[in-house]
Amino acid sequence: MFLTKKKKRVHIDDREAKKKLCNQIYQQLRGLDYNYKQELLILCVGTDRSTGDSLGPMTGTFLGKSKNLPVSIIGSIENPVHASNLDEIISQINKKYQSPFIIAIDAGLGKKSSVGYIDVKEGPLKPGTGVNKDLSSIGDMHITGLVNVGGYMEYLVLQSTRLNIVMKMAEIIANSLILSINKINKVKVEKKLFFGS
Repeated sequence: MFLTKKKKRVHIDDREAKKKLCNQIYQQLRGLDYNYKQELLILCVGTDRSTGDSLGPMTGTFLGKSKNLPVSIIGSIENPVHASNLDEIISQINKKYQSPFIIAIDAGLGKKSSVGYIDVKEGPLKPGTGVNKDLSSIGDMHITGLVNVGGYMEYLVLQSTRLNIVMKMAEIIANSLILSINKINKVKVEKKLFFGS
């Protein structure tokens, strides 16, 4: 049994960051009620108009470049999912997909000692909490990249976040998701071979 209540995190400067994050995502999927027949959907939340808040869209763009990835990706630099269109996107998801398993991705603010960490948690993402916005929650699990320090002038902090940290984080999250999805698909194929479709 996996301890899904425990916060799982990895720092971007860890040499094994991609591998560790892949294992954490995979374990979280296994520990939750992910049905191998469910469609997997990755929702990348954020805006391209703010450096710090571009983590989600940047991750979506990196994921979109991966060929033959058997998931739906919503949110990219070209078509971001943000505060103004989040409810509309959620409504579209509910109409288009039948009970998908949603992994939501967003940037976050935290303590100085937490900056650079990527957290993997069960349950829905609550976007906008770092900037005191009350937005709709979404997801069966979520990944948050802590891009800067919170607690004071959050909008300015997000605007002045270094692009380097966001790009590095987005690349690690995207690569880790690809690795963990490939692991899940391997299990899917093995189950089909053993149990039939």
